[in-house]
Amino acid sequence: MSKAKIGAIIVSVLLVFYFVLMGQRAWILVREPDLVPRIMGIALFVLPIIGAWTLVVELMFGARSEKLARILASEGGLPVDDLPRTPGGRIIRESADEAFGQYQSEAEAAPEDWRSWFRLSCAYDACGDRKRARSTMRHAISLFRAGAKQTT
Repeated sequence: MSKAKIGAIIVSVLLVFYFVLMGQRAWILVREPDLVPRIMGIALFVLPIIGAWTLVVELMFGARSEKLARILASEGGLPVDDLPRTPGGRIIRESADEAFGQYQSEAEAAPEDWRSWFRLSCAYDACGDRKRARSTMRHAISLFRAGAKQTT
């Protein structure tokens, strides 16, 4: 099991523990006769629900991304991680920017292929653009899921 998975499990368990504690505190406040503690109690119920929903969405995103990575790895289609790095391990931005064009062209040439969007997501990530990397990965996942629905 990777360090990332172990970290995700630890954070998830801690969040669930936090949600339980907040639920208990919310229940105590909701039972108070005054209006202000009741409103605070309701807010304490709502916030853990939003947090739990966010946790589930992020875990599903990670699992789906990992599934696509396994499929691409089995096909030999994962991008090669050979970009030069700083002594601290970060990818040198200029080299990532140079390699980016190849993946962008591939995605433009095959807009319905989830594999090209997955690789483009990896390129965005290498360039340090996490927001576009996640958005592009979501697009790759939706293309994969749409293709899986068509084959069944």
